[in-house]
Amino acid sequence: MRVPYSQVATRTAASAARSTLALLTATVGAAGLAAAAVRPGLLAMVDQHAAAVRDSLDGDRRPLTPAALAGYVEGLREAAREHGLLPPAGAVDWTEPDWLLTRLLAVCALARTLDPRHLEPA
Repeated sequence: MRVPYSQVATRTAASAARSTLALLTATVGAAGLAAAAVRPGLLAMVDQHAAAVRDSLDGDRRPLTPAALAGYVEGLREAAREHGLLPPAGAVDWTEPDWLLTRLLAVCALARTLDPRHLEPA
């Protein structure tokens, strides 16, 4: 059975988006969201950043998708590289995270709100 190229490309893109979000959650989200759960100030910052991300992706007019969030993450990473910002080498101090880490953590929080079927491997 032949599968049309467009179907293969869509599955591959969806899989790549899920992988990007899974890696982000493993490297930033798990520890950061746990820290936010016990630090109201951090949780408030994450909520504000999540609202800004949702607004920038027109999340009030169309549902957020793994592809949209993953694309946003890639854009953030590229901008960070252009400005010479490097990811933290070790554990993150979540008492005073920088703007970029807070924004990435907000994407993780938004990814948690997606339909779990969107995050399952294809």
